[in-house]
Amino acid sequence: MALNEGDKAPDFTLARDGGGTLSLAGLKGRKVVLYAYPKDDTPGCTQEAIAFNGLRKAFTDAGAEIVGISPDPVKSHDKFKKKHGLDFALAADETQTVLQAYGIWVEKSMYGRTYMGVERTTFLIDREGKIARIWPKVKVAGHAEEVLAAARAL
Repeated sequence: MALNEGDKAPDFTLARDGGGTLSLAGLKGRKVVLYAYPKDDTPGCTQEAIAFNGLRKAFTDAGAEIVGISPDPVKSHDKFKKKHGLDFALAADETQTVLQAYGIWVEKSMYGRTYMGVERTTFLIDREGKIARIWPKVKVAGHAEEVLAAARAL
């Protein structure tokens, strides 16, 4: 099921880095940048995480919370955060339930082989829990800056 701008963002509660859980309902009243990425510590995903992390203070000043989500387990998120000095939440969706609810657990293909995986996508969720912007099939270069501009304008 594909989501559209203006739709209510599906709520979730997931395990997060460092232990504990993270829920969208718990972030209500704040803007949320929910960015989905395929795998911890791979080149594109690392570049994207570092870009968001570098702008973290500007996102905070814009009233926006950054949350990364992937199917990797918490242990992997913990190592990824520590290795790259990331200072925002990473949610573990090992069952892909949330990724499916957001319509971004999709069939992909590489070298003639098809498999299920995350379509790199970013959602900007407003203070009321509605999707304000969607960036599908994200190209990493310049993406964090574009999302920051949208968060500031929201």
